Amino acid sequence: MVKVSKGVIAAAGRGTRFLPVTKSYPKELVPILQKPNIQYLVEELLGAGIDQIAIVHRHGDNKIKRYFTPDPELEKYLKTNKKEDFLNSLRQIWRKSKVLKFIPQSPKLPYGSASPILAAKSFIGKDPFIFMYGDDMVVESKPGAYLKSLIKIFGECQAGVVAGASAVPWAEINRYSSVKYKKEAKYPHQIDQVSEKLPRDKAPSNITFFGRFVVSSKIFYVLQKQKISHGELFFTDTVNILAQTDTVIAQPIKNGQWLTTGDPLRWLKANIIIGLKDMAVKKDLKAFLKDIL
Repeated sequence: MVKVSKGVIAAAGRGTRFLPVTKSYPKELVPILQKPNIQYLVEELLGAGIDQIAIVHRHGDNKIKRYFTPDPELEKYLKTNKKEDFLNSLRQIWRKSKVLKFIPQSPKLPYGSASPILAAKSFIGKDPFIFMYGDDMVVESKPGAYLKSLIKIFGECQAGVVAGASAVPWAEINRYSSVKYKKEAKYPHQIDQVSEKLPRDKAPSNITFFGRFVVSSKIFYVLQKQKISHGELFFTDTVNILAQTDTVIAQPIKNGQWLTTGDPLRWLKANIIIGLKDMAVKKDLKAFLKDIL
């Protein structure tokens, strides 16, 4: 089995759909219940055995780094007031992660979903790695289980990329990418190409990529030659180029649920879904929803 121990989280966007709040702090720190969005992603990586994690953040903004950095003064206050348990989830991250690295994305890099990989090139080296979009979440009974399954497929198929994929309602496919699978493929769920935001009558399927990828370091050979498209360096274009000469798999999620938190409405939906799965808040949340609805 291929050993994957490194993960890269893309968190360098402007978060414009969450303005004005994201004027003060990154979108990835917007909370889902009591934890910021990005903490769920770090916990998912650790659950999959990924203990070297790089978070690529906006240049000049250290708020994500500050969140994950121990605060002795706060620790002292919590200990004095017998509230130490409030930071237990963060302590688990400090204990389990071998490397928690924060990489500012250079403003010299082009805007786009592939640029965080270039920013993290020295961290990645020649190793395979997990690449995650900072506003995609996976809800599952055991965080990291789906990532483990992607890593297994990556090794079995000796793939260039194995991507997370999910069915979406046909009425919403124009909001997302649409996967076209190969008709005569060597491996199940091997793609021919993926297209972004096509209208329903032109989309090849209602299966979309989402921000969970197991990636070979050969991706850098593609990125070196890849052209800017519509002013951005799109990871979708990277995947399509690689799919012409290599194996790219889009593996549908089974024992879990993909949620996007990229806009306020879907962020609210994520809070409700995760709240209903959290036994500590489930009863109160159900009563609350019944009251307001």
